[in-house]
Amino acid sequence: MAIEVNNESGRDFDEPAVLDIARYALARMRIHPLSELSVIAVDAAAMTQLHLQWMDLPGPTDVMSFPMDELRPPTRDDEEPPPGLLGDIVLCPEVAAKQGADAPTRHSMDEELQLLTVHGVLHLLGYDHEDPAERAEMFGLQKAIVDGWRAERGLPGPSPAPTMS
Repeated sequence: MAIEVNNESGRDFDEPAVLDIARYALARMRIHPLSELSVIAVDAAAMTQLHLQWMDLPGPTDVMSFPMDELRPPTRDDEEPPPGLLGDIVLCPEVAAKQGADAPTRHSMDEELQLLTVHGVLHLLGYDHEDPAERAEMFGLQKAIVDGWRAERGLPGPSPAPTMS
């Protein structure tokens, strides 16, 4: 799995953990091991600009996903996934720090960025949370992936509850 993490945010965060959880999520979703993904962390000003340009919404957001080849997980166990360019995930550590601090479970910016990375991967794979059924499916899968990753690494506790909209 070719995954590149590029920090343009001006804030330090656990880049190896973001890389690791992205790799784990893609493997869990059975995405071809030769697929490519880019994760970029930006500051609030850059995220505000992207949010306005692509979503026509004001202010910064926590994560945005830009799919390329529209890869999807295989639907059958015997189906071979195709390789390709998955796309870009853009994270905003500044927003993640605030969300983590304001969440009922109060968690770190790094934990929030890990959650947002999985959230971004799922969006790249076509998952969404526009209606209650989609939201339940996506957030259930997100929790299972983050919890599985944390358990395999011996990290304490369950994943933080989703704080993004």
